[in-house]
Amino acid sequence: MKRLAFYGGSFDPVHNGHMAIARTLLNQFQLDEFTFVPAFHAPHKRRAQPTSAYDRYAMLCLATQNDTKISASKMEIEMPERPFSVETLARLNEQFPENQIFFVMGADSWMEITAWREWESVLSASNHIVVTRPGVNVGFDHVTDEIRKTIVDLRGSEQPARINERSIFVTDAVNVNISATEIRRKVRENDPAWQVDVPPEVANYIEKYQIYS
Repeated sequence: MKRLAFYGGSFDPVHNGHMAIARTLLNQFQLDEFTFVPAFHAPHKRRAQPTSAYDRYAMLCLATQNDTKISASKMEIEMPERPFSVETLARLNEQFPENQIFFVMGADSWMEITAWREWESVLSASNHIVVTRPGVNVGFDHVTDEIRKTIVDLRGSEQPARINERSIFVTDAVNVNISATEIRRKVRENDPAWQVDVPPEVANYIEKYQIYS
């Protein structure tokens, strides 16, 4: 049985914080594969206008090209309709019935989880890994008692995660505070400081194709 992690999000753009999450979780959860799944457009953020899904996917491909266990998937951007996470997880469970699925989300997504369609079904459809980051308070009062029973708080632990049954794992193993919003702002304002926050290949892509300019 393989352990497969899927990290959904906008990745607008993918940055060094996202890559640190992938590499750290591979070790902490002894994962076999880690896959970024860029959303065509996050269904619970309909007012936002993200960059073209194809540009975001291209940047992910560039960022992951040298990591054998880390890759990017087109599964959401190729769907005829914009899928919700509950639908994506159903597809993953159907596609990988013999494997353990881990769905990765950031602290912001966790605190907004009750706004997701069929959020309780989402949280019961696979293992989940909630990655905290500095400045974002992670609480548990917004979810039900049944959901809270499945939470395994790994904050402060440097040991590999012990996985006995389907759970929601909360980890602070990645202490990187990089903001995609700030990267986009710096690009627009011609502030070169953003370049240290993304992989070099992604920086070249952003400059060459004038993404965010």
